[in-house]
Amino acid sequence: MRANHSMEHLLLDAWSTVGSVALAILILLVMITIHEFGHYLAGKILRFRIDEFSVGFGPALFKRRSKKTGELFALRLIPLGGYCAFAGEDGVDEKEAEGDAPVPEAPSSAEAEEGGETQPPVETPPETTPPADAAQTTQTAETADAAAVLPRGGLFTEMAPWKRIIVLIAGAFMNYVLAVLLIIICFFAYGQTMVAVYAAEPTAEIAAEYCLQDYDILLEAEGKNLYLTTDVAQALNGKKQGDMVQMRISRVVEWEGETPVRREEMTVSVILRADVTVQNSADLDGVWRALGVAYQADGDGGVWMLANASYRFGFWETLGRSFAYSFKIAGSIFKVLGELLTGRLGLSALGGPIATITLTSQIAGRSFRGFLEIAGFLGVNLAVFNLLPIPALDGSKVVFTLIEWIRGKPVNRKVEAIIHAVGFVLLLGFAVLVDILQFI
Repeated sequence: MRANHSMEHLLLDAWSTVGSVALAILILLVMITIHEFGHYLAGKILRFRIDEFSVGFGPALFKRRSKKTGELFALRLIPLGGYCAFAGEDGVDEKEAEGDAPVPEAPSSAEAEEGGETQPPVETPPETTPPADAAQTTQTAETADAAAVLPRGGLFTEMAPWKRIIVLIAGAFMNYVLAVLLIIICFFAYGQTMVAVYAAEPTAEIAAEYCLQDYDILLEAEGKNLYLTTDVAQALNGKKQGDMVQMRISRVVEWEGETPVRREEMTVSVILRADVTVQNSADLDGVWRALGVAYQADGDGGVWMLANASYRFGFWETLGRSFAYSFKIAGSIFKVLGELLTGRLGLSALGGPIATITLTSQIAGRSFRGFLEIAGFLGVNLAVFNLLPIPALDGSKVVFTLIEWIRGKPVNRKVEAIIHAVGFVLLLGFAVLVDILQFI
């Protein structure tokens, strides 16, 4: 019986893991689809010619061509991406691509004149060809119908630079809009997730009134609102042992036994117990040590006794904090990139696709709140990352378009295509590398 019971638990755990991973892949697929839909929507509004809108990669599971516009819509096998293909996006000449035959033009009056005399019009004799059979009639009808649904709109590289820039940034814009919407829903439904002190380290050297206490929720540090743990580090960086810092907290003021029943917001003065020198975004040990957070040692080295706590603000403050939180996430991306370039942060601190899916599945699988939080976080990350001026990304294409706009002529299309192709390979290799470093 015990063996059967253990097997049931193993199966349940396995199905739970599969479900969480599937949910993580779904979140990424939705984010990428929304991104590509942003390109598509902007392209439609600005009258670009669009060949295909696809969800996923690989063989098509379902596809349908619009009879009105000629655009192909497809659902493909591999659910790890998607694309919106614009006609002429690679710079190929339209006539070469489609093999269009030149349309004969009527001769001008000048061409029709011979020796100063105007040639009389030639009358076409009445049709004497026998009627076509049914097969020929059907073929003619199909040809006419196909010609009628040829995609309409301008080729990508022939459109005005400002229009192309709008189309290029529209994907990131849609990601950001969706992310902010999810953050707003999460903050209003559940409150904002704040850093809390689960257990404070007792000390006889500093009076209790100048120390943080168990279950304190950190709201502000040195007059700055807190959203991420790195905000605490930024507010305290450079402070010395014995310095007094002002913190806005939510503290338990009434208990029932060991259960907190009432809280109050208050501003307290905290005397730091150590110097605070922050080297990079992952270097937070000195921050928690200075604030007197308890440390619990274990086989892996130990953990700081911190927790996440939900905290509700007023309507307008919640709305404002939703946007501010999205800006903080975006800012943290640039900060991490800067630390990577300067060598202050190692590649092992990052994660590639596998690490992203793993973390996403862990957070999203916990609750609907976790789903909203990680989806919003990934949405902002995807928006910012795609606008970076890295070859193969939208930001790089915007740079090339700006150069064309300023110069009045484009960079050689073949050279640009090679740059983007090399950039894509390097990005793929970088993503694989940072995932490998997680297991070393």
